[in-house]
Amino acid sequence: MNLAINVAKAGVGQTTPNPVVGAVVVNEGRVVGIGAHLKAGEPHAEVHAIQMAGEKAENATVYVTLEPCSHHGKTPPCADLLVNSNVKRVVIATTDPNPLVAGKGIAKLKTAGIEVEVGVCKEQADALNAVFYHFLDKKRPYVTLKSAITLDGKIATVTGESKWITGEDARNDVHLYRSIHDAILVGVNTVLVDNPSLTTRLPNGTGKNPIRIILDSTLRTPLESQVVNDGKSETWIIVSDQVTEEQMNKFSDKKGVRIIQLEESNIIVNTVLARLGEEGISSIFVEGGAEVNGSFLKEKAINQVIVYLAPKLVGGKLAPTSIGGAGIESIDDALQLTIKSVEQLGEDIKIVAEPR
Repeated sequence: MNLAINVAKAGVGQTTPNPVVGAVVVNEGRVVGIGAHLKAGEPHAEVHAIQMAGEKAENATVYVTLEPCSHHGKTPPCADLLVNSNVKRVVIATTDPNPLVAGKGIAKLKTAGIEVEVGVCKEQADALNAVFYHFLDKKRPYVTLKSAITLDGKIATVTGESKWITGEDARNDVHLYRSIHDAILVGVNTVLVDNPSLTTRLPNGTGKNPIRIILDSTLRTPLESQVVNDGKSETWIIVSDQVTEEQMNKFSDKKGVRIIQLEESNIIVNTVLARLGEEGISSIFVEGGAEVNGSFLKEKAINQVIVYLAPKLVGGKLAPTSIGGAGIESIDDALQLTIKSVEQLGEDIKIVAEPR
């Protein structure tokens, strides 16, 4: 099952709106088939693994990280495939909460006389699909809020200089996170100050570029900015109802740029997330400045926090911190987090935490 989980990781960030799944076929103590689900609409992990196993799938044990599907979607039911392949035993890490599956795949296997075991490495398998479970339940994106800060909590000096707070290893790690999220989100001030590309730039040139989402209530995004012109990924600019048709029309000839107008005079984070959920965005990597981060904290719209802590001190009471806005007034109202992991990347420390 650990092998199946490691195989499943190959699909992280590229199977939306489907979960990531890995499968391994074992016959007489030998691995005879391995598979992963890599993209929605393409064959599931069990299909790849059974195809590789061929005739050796008969009387084999199949290890799969998520309950095999039992319904016809873009692909046929995997439970039927396992039954028709005459496998002897299926070991499942965790059940599928999707109402279309939810135990039906297991029931179909048992009805066919196949031995089924459930719950092996469940915690690790569930962690793989935190985004899928959240989107299925809430119909809105899973939000990861990222910050790169100095040891005294600053994201820039008093003059606004921020390149580079962290080292190359930490920055490469950020690009890996970009590649596995559906979208990256910033505020318009980040575009105005830094003119970023907001793309994935891994050392080996791999990784997909996320959709770029700009929170821009009055549509100040420059027509000449990189996110508007480089064509490397779609750019969605979210504006308030104060923006005129004339303003929006200026972007009409910009390929890949989309203006999404809300029916409110202010941009409210939870409204944005609900709208993005309707658009099928299941995960967002927030790389905003202090004010954007403060908005997500105010509405407690955070599912994961990643902090890269650099061994530097810059000081200055006017130097920006990672989270601005009005802030939390009472300690009792603070967003309580659980530290999930701490590791060193080069000279920097990476901390991953989740709300309790």
